[in-house]
Amino acid sequence: MTTLIRWGKFNVVGVMGMAVQLGSLAVLHRWLGGHYLLATALALEVTLLNNFCWHVRFTWRDRTEVGSLCGRLVRFHLSNGLVSLVGNLGVVRTLHGAGMPLVAANAVAILACSIVNFWVGNVWAFGTGKSGLPRAVSFELSADG
Repeated sequence: MTTLIRWGKFNVVGVMGMAVQLGSLAVLHRWLGGHYLLATALALEVTLLNNFCWHVRFTWRDRTEVGSLCGRLVRFHLSNGLVSLVGNLGVVRTLHGAGMPLVAANAVAILACSIVNFWVGNVWAFGTGKSGLPRAVSFELSADG
């Protein structure tokens, strides 16, 4: 699959994820009594799980050799999750603090993070190991605790 086709698929999932994130944000912001940064972080987690499922089945479905589902989920959270969390909280805090409506500030943050998230997802979270970046994240428990 070409990078351009994969980028298109990534953006289809991204548009669906944006709807999930903004809808979740609106509901969570109301439920949490105005705690907009907590609502943003929780809406982001809902979206990460949604997007991961779609990326496994649609965007990177041809990359089944990249490790276990659990390993890919951990890499996805460490890459896309971290970029999105830092980017969303930073941009939302800045823009909303300057008076932009919360949902609009969140939409700007999502768009700002999308290019970095595609690259990191393509070369690491769902990467084939050809980029030179480490693709495996393993957690080992020893008998010593």
